[in-house]
Amino acid sequence: MQASDLLELCRAKSLKIATAESCTGGMLGAWLTEVPGSSDVYDRGFITYSNAAKQAMIDVSPDTLLLFGAVSEEIAREMAAGALAKSDADLTVSITGIAGPGGSEHKPEGRVCFGVAGPNGITTETVEFGAIGRENVRGKAASHALTLLAKVASDV
Repeated sequence: MQASDLLELCRAKSLKIATAESCTGGMLGAWLTEVPGSSDVYDRGFITYSNAAKQAMIDVSPDTLLLFGAVSEEIAREMAAGALAKSDADLTVSITGIAGPGGSEHKPEGRVCFGVAGPNGITTETVEFGAIGRENVRGKAASHALTLLAKVASDV
């Protein structure tokens, strides 16, 4: 899935999208805005790299952060919901993960959690990309998020 394909699909369905990115640091938003005319579909992006930014910008709960940590489906869910509430978008996607290097036994390098919010609710998933290097994890995460948005947009 290319950014231009997602934008075309959303344009055809009169859908606006927003992103909430942590480990990708705005990469997905950059890909979307590289496409001329994207402003009629892409509403905004939230780069919530720190926990404080997640709380301040998109209302992620400090209790959820404490209980589950930033890299969790629970946080991905709250990020997607917060981006939907704080934007004029119909669909949002969130990305939070361990790009590396490093990680832990409990949360290994390459683990990325996603949330997608839209008219039919919120779904989450975790993908284990593995210890493939920071740049590769970030790129694969942004690419996967494009695919998730396209799937939800197709079902609207």
